Amino acid sequence: MNENLSKNPHLAALLVAMLATTSALAEPPPAYLSAAVANPDRNAADRARDENRNPAEVLAFFGIEPGMTVVDLMAGRGYYSDLLCRAVGDTGKVFVHNNRFVLERFAEKAVAELVAKPEFAHCKRLDRELDNLGLGDGTLDAAVMVLFYHDTYWQKTDRTKMNAGILRALKPGGVFGVVDHHAEPGSKDRDVSTLHRVEATIVKREIIDAGFVLEAESELLRHPDDDRTLNVFKPEIRGKTDRFIYRFRKPTE
Repeated sequence: MNENLSKNPHLAALLVAMLATTSALAEPPPAYLSAAVANPDRNAADRARDENRNPAEVLAFFGIEPGMTVVDLMAGRGYYSDLLCRAVGDTGKVFVHNNRFVLERFAEKAVAELVAKPEFAHCKRLDRELDNLGLGDGTLDAAVMVLFYHDTYWQKTDRTKMNAGILRALKPGGVFGVVDHHAEPGSKDRDVSTLHRVEATIVKREIIDAGFVLEAESELLRHPDDDRTLNVFKPEIRGKTDRFIYRFRKPTE
């Protein structure tokens, strides 16, 4: 078996990814992430969404730890930003990022209230376009983008610049974590503005082409009953969509 793996590095890489996915499903999240989710100071609307999001497990899969510097890309009202601010603690830093489109339509008030909390002095808002983040090179331990990559298509974001900018901002070995709604196989970007879904394979290819390495995938948010044909905001599927989770890493050399 070992001899076969040494002769087939692609098979070896696949097995590593499978093991990483399996361990991510089997291991409970660390206590500091569970505590962040359980914190009674979180708002009720966010807490109501936890059951379908498995946030502690997702952040554990992304390797979020105390003391890290993290950007929550297209944070919206800050569901994950709140958890990240609690998880990294006072020795860490979180950038709560949104572009003008999101801020003007629904996120401004919530983001302003979040970063104004005295306990979140280490969390700063970042109001920039995705393809012009303005973050210093090699300053981030991790970047996360949850349920938004599909929107970059219909918003006409320059994703080549976006992914290159994220790569530059990460330290060597830094993580880029992505979660989004599965689309039907072969649909590519057909459903990005109608169903708010995207085919996982094209997201994977774009980010790898930017210079990232796909380290692992997770099935934490798999919902096999979702046939991937409904708009993700339909009441019967909202919060229960079949989602992919990727952990990319910036090479160390």
